[in-house]
Amino acid sequence: MIIHSGYNDLNLNSTVVTLGIFDGVHKGHMVLLNHLVTSAASKKCESAVITFSPHPREVLEPSNSGLAFLSTTEEKIALLEKAGIDHLIIIQFTKEFSAIPACDFIKDILHGKIGTRHLVIGFNHHFGKGGEGDLNTIKKCSEELGFVVEQVGGFKTPEGTVSSSVIRNALLKGDLDAANRWLGYDYSVSGKVIEGRKLGRTIGFPTANIRPSSPNKLIPRNGVYAVEVKQNNTLYPGMLNIGSNPTVNTDSNFRSIEVNILNFDRDIYGQDITVFFRKRLRDEKKFESLEELTAQMELDRQNTLEMFKK
Repeated sequence: MIIHSGYNDLNLNSTVVTLGIFDGVHKGHMVLLNHLVTSAASKKCESAVITFSPHPREVLEPSNSGLAFLSTTEEKIALLEKAGIDHLIIIQFTKEFSAIPACDFIKDILHGKIGTRHLVIGFNHHFGKGGEGDLNTIKKCSEELGFVVEQVGGFKTPEGTVSSSVIRNALLKGDLDAANRWLGYDYSVSGKVIEGRKLGRTIGFPTANIRPSSPNKLIPRNGVYAVEVKQNNTLYPGMLNIGSNPTVNTDSNFRSIEVNILNFDRDIYGQDITVFFRKRLRDEKKFESLEELTAQMELDRQNTLEMFKK
């Protein structure tokens, strides 16, 4: 996959193209991407995906402190590469770019700069100024340009059509099983190991405190999770707590991400790790004593080990 920053210096003249945010690159996106790759091969064209950085909501809603996304740009690139596309075009999203009318975008960029011969869009896709570029508008604007516009349906489940917002809501509600099933892979968070309060080691469960690499990376609902930890390309089982540690902390606004890496005793302060969320074990709760907390953590450890044995 060739990665392009912007569209001004491209040398493409016969492409099958799709475009979107692709937050999480989930199963719904894969329906679209697989169709894109197959169509490009059948037409002897190159496949191209257009996406945007930063996320448009970061530009259009700068005062919204609650923005949270399934994937960083780096994670999105890695996921899209697995889809087998030929070109990834990352356009810098600005307020000026957002003001481009849909027909101008189609004529000047999709057709003029990227050489689109066949445009594939999702079932609920809109783009251009004010989201005016729906299927009918796209078809009308592209008629004189001579390229085909095709709409592809989403990935449907008994619960409905899979979307990034549905998956984000599942993670925020603690429904990890559903989120991972709809993603098609286990959700992950990457970050740097930072100094914590070191209370875990006093009860026999030392933890690595994680500062996520992106402030807008979605953190799942508070609770205890069985995870795998990737450190220096090696995977280790672990149990991770997200929350305020109410047994030993009275500040309800405090929130930490701490992982106890099982059978691991190396100093990794300052290093980057990735945690893969395999299973949600339980809600976070306040215990009456450290002894009760320790007993529960031992049970969590056993449950984590049993899960990995299966």
